[in-house]
Amino acid sequence: MMYVIDLTYIVPLEAVDPLIDDHISFLKKYYAQNVFIASGAKVPRDGGVILAISDTREKVENLIKEDPFHQNRVARYAITEFCPTMMVPVFGPTLGSMLLG
Repeated sequence: MMYVIDLTYIVPLEAVDPLIDDHISFLKKYYAQNVFIASGAKVPRDGGVILAISDTREKVENLIKEDPFHQNRVARYAITEFCPTMMVPVFGPTLGSMLLG
């Protein structure tokens, strides 16, 4: 399954910015495991979005606990699970194999 992880900052950016490098390290860990497939800041910058692939929601909920933003209580998280039924053809083979294992 795919998941949209929607982060919303609950503190001023001055409290978020010192955690950015550690947050990026967290992201890189899960990119290396092919769990995260895209991420970025929202515009305006009041949070961010992560697209993830996982076989269970519970795994996504648990990995979020590793995020320095979560550990330092600077963001609120909303997780939306979805099953993609259409995608641009260039993503089809790669993303399809990731989703199917």
